[in-house]
Amino acid sequence: MKQRVPDAAAGERLDRYLASLPEIGSRGRAERVLESGVLVDGEARVKSHRLSGGEEVEFEAPETVVRPLAPEQMDLRIAYEDEHLVVVDKPAGLVVHPAPGHATGTLVHGLLAHDVAGGDEDRPGIVHRLDRDTSGLMVVARSEEAHDRLQNLVRKRELERHYLALVVGRPRSRSGRIEAPIGRDRRDPMRHSLDTDSPREAVTHFEVGELYPQHTLLDVKLETGRTHQIRVHLAAIDLPVAGDPLYGRAHELGLERQFLHAARLAFLHPFTGERVEVESPLPEDLAAALVRARK
Repeated sequence: MKQRVPDAAAGERLDRYLASLPEIGSRGRAERVLESGVLVDGEARVKSHRLSGGEEVEFEAPETVVRPLAPEQMDLRIAYEDEHLVVVDKPAGLVVHPAPGHATGTLVHGLLAHDVAGGDEDRPGIVHRLDRDTSGLMVVARSEEAHDRLQNLVRKRELERHYLALVVGRPRSRSGRIEAPIGRDRRDPMRHSLDTDSPREAVTHFEVGELYPQHTLLDVKLETGRTHQIRVHLAAIDLPVAGDPLYGRAHELGLERQFLHAARLAFLHPFTGERVEVESPLPEDLAAALVRARK
């Protein structure tokens, strides 16, 4: 979708301008549009870019979920909670928030009984997300203030997110840092890649956990949190995630999904200042794949 910026919007930040458009309509949806990439006169721009008026802005408009949100009973593992926030251990296969094709049955619907709030109206409480088939820990806000403070931790890169990833092959070193911008792939809109017209900074750290005959278990730490970041970055250095149908090798070791698990979450509590550290054990399907990898 293309829009001509009115002269009256001169000096306005790009994210605030996008949120004011009826096609987007909220700060949260504007953030999602920016994650997919926004062009201003043909050049990719970040959310803080100041508009001059008269430019042509090009973006992919988000589809709106019209069904009102209602709590749904789910057997969720709550790893930590207090009056301000919840840390949930998300199972694989569960979509985080409503989206086209997933108007009900999402993690948000299950968490509504835990008084999640803040942020966008169709994904209340959500500060960061996991792909549908990635399991593990997520922190969710219970108020608008908690949402703002947790988002500030993410922006300052003070929300520590560690993942366990089983990859095909062996890295050239025991640890490494991958710094390569990511955006929607130029040729395939379902994929994100380094070959993009809308690059956004992305940094991933990894350390070798265990070596197997044909695979390696990595401890991966996110510095940024772009869509499919770990999967894209590891595939780019020839270490595709086992079982990944989009960037790796589907059904590797009998896996029905990518071997990617958010195993540890740590941060300074945004209200008390105390350190919160939560861990999640490997789910049964990934633990079984490790047994097969060792053989």
